[in-house]
This record gives sequence, structure tokens and C-alpha cells, in this order.
Amino acid sequence: MVSSPLVAIPPSLKITDEQFLQLVRANPELRMERTATGVLITMSPTGSEGGSYNAELTTDLVLWNRRTGLGKTFDSSTGFRLPNGAIRSPDAAWVMKERWASLTSEQRQGFAPVCPDFVIELASPTDSWVELQAKMQEYVANGCRLGWLIEPRAQRVEIYRPDQTVAALEAPAELSGEGILPGLVVSLSGLFEPE
Repeated sequence: MVSSPLVAIPPSLKITDEQFLQLVRANPELRMERTATGVLITMSPTGSEGGSYNAELTTDLVLWNRRTGLGKTFDSSTGFRLPNGAIRSPDAAWVMKERWASLTSEQRQGFAPVCPDFVIELASPTDSWVELQAKMQEYVANGCRLGWLIEPRAQRVEIYRPDQTVAALEAPAELSGEGILPGLVVSLSGLFEPE
């Protein structure tokens, strides 16, 4: 995904969830996030190669969840309101069934006030690795139990878990959902093929 310049909201101007939703609806060609400090981040559509990789990863997650019925899966267009106030859109996400069921119908319609239990962020050539790492740390700090940060071109993956050091892997053949998503195994061979 190609990032464009940040749009800063003056401290005196507070953008509500409803106003943010209106901005998103008025600009369907963009993906937007709002940081906990009120900075708007706009992103152009994902490039074709990145979109293909993301579709593959999301499909693996969806098929696993259909088999197990353990939760709800979400694609990259889904925004979540994290406990710190940020509204973030991971490239793929999953929320445990019990946590999703605890939300009201109204909460499910907007940016659900829940941090996903599992997230995937897929780096594009123009993404800042440092900013993506900070985003992954933000997910974990807000309740995410497992996160994968994947950089296809460098063939590297970082795995994020609460209260653990980030695990860095070079060209892993597959990734496991561990105890969070039991039985999920995702092959990365399609993402790490030589160009």
C-alpha cells in the first residue's frame, strides 16, 4: 500500500468516530486510519502484487475460520477502534467468537471497539518498516495476541506476541497460528518466490 502525507488534526479539533466515518465514505478511493493522537493517515489503493498477496493470506485465514468456527475474519477495508482511540485497518484480522458476540449490533456496524486477537500487516515497497513495526506494537499494546508483519521483497517476517520479544524470521516456508488460531498453517512460498 502506498502511503500519502499525513493529515494532522489540530489539537483543538476533535474528529469523532462518526465524522471519521463520514470522511471515509466521502473518499472511497482512499484507505484511512486515525492514530491515537488524532493524526489522519491516508493510503492509496494497494498495488496489484500486494493485493494478490493480501488476498492469498486473507483466504487462508477465512478458510481456516470456516473450518473451525472460532471467530470472525476481516479484510483490509475493515477499521477497528482500539482501546487507545486509534482507528486502524490491518491487512487481515481475526476476532474470537466470544469477543465479537459481546459487541452490540450498533458497535458491529461502525468501527468495532475491539482490538483484533490476530492481525497481519503486509509491507509494500513504499511502506516505512519502522512505522509498520510501531503499528504492530500498538496492536499488541491494545490487546492483540498474535501478529505477523510480512515483507515479501526482503523475505522476512516478524512475529508479535504480548510480553515477548519480537521474533524475526528470514524466508520462513510457513507460519503457524500457534495456540491463538489452532491448526492454522499458512504457506509463504507464493509470497517469497524469486522474481
